[in-house]
Amino acid sequence: MSAKVLIVEDEAPLAEMLRYNLESEGFRVSHAETGEEALILLDEDRPDLVVLDWMLPGVSGIELCRRLRSKPDSRNVPILMLTARGEESDRIRGLSTGADDYVVKPFSLPELMARVKAILRRTSPDRVAEVIKIGDIELDRAAHRVTRGLRQVRLGPTEFRLLEFLMESSGRVLSRTQLLDGVWGRDAFVDERTVDVHIGRLRKALIRGNERDPIRTVRSAGYVFGDA
Repeated sequence: MSAKVLIVEDEAPLAEMLRYNLESEGFRVSHAETGEEALILLDEDRPDLVVLDWMLPGVSGIELCRRLRSKPDSRNVPILMLTARGEESDRIRGLSTGADDYVVKPFSLPELMARVKAILRRTSPDRVAEVIKIGDIELDRAAHRVTRGLRQVRLGPTEFRLLEFLMESSGRVLSRTQLLDGVWGRDAFVDERTVDVHIGRLRKALIRGNERDPIRTVRSAGYVFGDA
């Protein structure tokens, strides 16, 4: 699964434009209009990058940045700050508060996308790599191809996304709820039993003969790819 980006922006047209362009590049995107809403989303599911507007109602972007940097579980989440403040003193303030990069409005979308990718290459290289390889299983995002050893594995779109998400979290036990959110999306009306059905399909495609099952079921917890 590609990197997850949280947009914290109260201007609906700008937030929608950012969402559209990030999703067009393959990123998973969530959106919060306020700092308070962003804190809730961050507690529920930590993103790989936060695109944060300086001027927010209630908790400002600077204050939100400060809070994120003060909490152990969000201290290392990369932050790209968006602001209309272009003075050097404001840029210094934003960076010294903990932002990893700083883009002044109005900005060029290609430049913003380049900065997003540059940050993620430094902080989450596995999220932007075209190929993930674990053991004898290789997933190529660009070619939308999966191989095991010398054999090509044929997967439907949902099984491909499910395998991608599992491989990115190799060694971690993922609950059915986490898999639903990560593969189907938070807003999808899908029953948790659907996860079990697709895990079964994925296993059937991945395993031939005496090949080892790369997915382990953890009773009452979920599934893990590889060794937990």
